[in-house]
Amino acid sequence: MRRVILLALALAGLAPAAEAQQRTRLTVYTALENEQLAPFKQAAEAALRDVEIAWVRDSTGVITARLIAERANPRADMVWGLSVFSLLQMEGMDMLEPYTPQGAEALRANMRSDRSPMTWTGMDAFVSAICFNTVVAQQRNLPRPTTWNDLLAPAFRGQVVMPNPNSSGTGFLTMAGWIGARGEQGAWDYMTRLHDNIQVYTHSGSAPCNNAARGEYGVGISFDMRSVTLRNQGAPIEIIVPTDGVGFDLEATAILRGTRNQAAARRLADFAVSRPAMELYGRYYALLALPGVEPSVRNYPADFGERLVNADFRAVAARRDELLREWARRFDGKSAPRN
Repeated sequence: MRRVILLALALAGLAPAAEAQQRTRLTVYTALENEQLAPFKQAAEAALRDVEIAWVRDSTGVITARLIAERANPRADMVWGLSVFSLLQMEGMDMLEPYTPQGAEALRANMRSDRSPMTWTGMDAFVSAICFNTVVAQQRNLPRPTTWNDLLAPAFRGQVVMPNPNSSGTGFLTMAGWIGARGEQGAWDYMTRLHDNIQVYTHSGSAPCNNAARGEYGVGISFDMRSVTLRNQGAPIEIIVPTDGVGFDLEATAILRGTRNQAAARRLADFAVSRPAMELYGRYYALLALPGVEPSVRNYPADFGERLVNADFRAVAARRDELLREWARRFDGKSAPRN
């Protein structure tokens, strides 16, 4: 009888729906950009036909806080696309399931966990960058900045937008980059002077570049992928990677300890480090975790990879909460209202 029913389903064109009911549904928390969600889901589900991805997406700070708040009763099976600073903080709380994905040993040494088994694996890296609207600059006689210090000029008063590090991974990596380049006290001194020129701190890493691209401000401190995407779409912005050193972050993948779908989560972790996945990341980012994969994204600054500051991800992650509390005490008065 069951064979007759299955045959009838197949003849009626309903067999795929029946198969879909048998797929394992993975709840995947992420801070990926919205336009990346559909391509990533499509690629993973095509490679893993018995897995269905259910995204839960928000900015880095919000997703990190949510994961930590849920650690006693995790709702996520995996993280796919979140700052390594966040994952290292969760690693310290014993929230990550140890697992070395197939092929992960081939990843760049500084873009994968140093634990055995690994607790996280890198996908790509991105850097803080300046989105400089050339039309606004001409209208307001703004000088073209080449260093972070250039943004301290009086001409930029009220013309600079930056992400709030408490809610945005881009904001946090930018602050971490200033600490790496200037030392902690030098970074606080710099941020205090820059604060005079900041109009608003947004709760999204993309928003400052979006604001600059629309001509609302002359300068948006954002990250390279958003800058390149908007430039490729025709926005009148120049992508500036300051010559005095930029912070960077890794997007990474991890399995949450306590998942009830460990077998499926491991298979998605395997896919996340595979060459097809890296080629997918290469549509958006120019620094990839797997050597030998050529990114396809266009118009990245040629020498941005040479301007990265020395980063001790684990040390910064260990002090993340302390640094964010201090930032909020000093600068939160200019933050945008939360939705």
